[in-house]
Amino acid sequence: MVDLSFSFLDLEYFLLILVRVSCFVFAAPFFSMNNTPAQVRVALSVFTSLLLYNSLTPADGIIYSSVVEYAVIVIKEAATGLIIGFAGTICMAIVNFAGSIVDMETGLSMVTLMDPSSREQTSITGVVYQNVLMLMLIVSGMYRYILGALADSFLLIPVNGAVFRGENLLNTMLRFMGDYISIGFRICLPVFCVILLLNVILGVLAKVAPQMNMFAVGIQLKIITGLCVLFFTTGMLADASGFIFSEIQQLTVSFVEGMM
Repeated sequence: MVDLSFSFLDLEYFLLILVRVSCFVFAAPFFSMNNTPAQVRVALSVFTSLLLYNSLTPADGIIYSSVVEYAVIVIKEAATGLIIGFAGTICMAIVNFAGSIVDMETGLSMVTLMDPSSREQTSITGVVYQNVLMLMLIVSGMYRYILGALADSFLLIPVNGAVFRGENLLNTMLRFMGDYISIGFRICLPVFCVILLLNVILGVLAKVAPQMNMFAVGIQLKIITGLCVLFFTTGMLADASGFIFSEIQQLTVSFVEGMM
């Protein structure tokens, strides 16, 4: 016979695992997409929590003396899951920054689309980059690394063992802001350089032939040139995805170290 009995302490331990996992699923990229049904996210959280509960060594009991102290433990686990998932989400936002720069250079900054993953107004190029990055995340198996990071966090940060080191987390965010700008410019650099060269050529033509309306001509040329550059640089998006995935790994490790 299968023994399904469990103690109250086991239930407490499982619920705390479920809190961290569910908050991680709520914040992590790919799993937190708004077009993912809520039932799927709940089922994924419960199933992952069961696997982790069976693989981890249960604690001897969560020590607390009142409901308030247990609520504090729940908040700590929720914050831990949110921070680990947030590490991937903010890295995925790099492509939106790069897409905004590309659209600003090509004259499409006023045109926005609804991003189905976040249900927010995003630039056209940002939506293209976001969809390509999501496909790369699935094809490369990066989602397995994200789930593996969550599982390893229980070994490095046991339940009720998170210690939030504000200075380390702040330094990590400051370093990320520098990487955010540098990686974003590296992604949009081909379009930026070509449009810059086109602006120089239009400036020379404006001096040589002042009777031509370079403003009207430049708008058409920037859009056509920008789209052509995006088409010919499609093969480089795999390398751009590698930059972002490496940043996700580094930021996740840094966040976990800041809570140990």
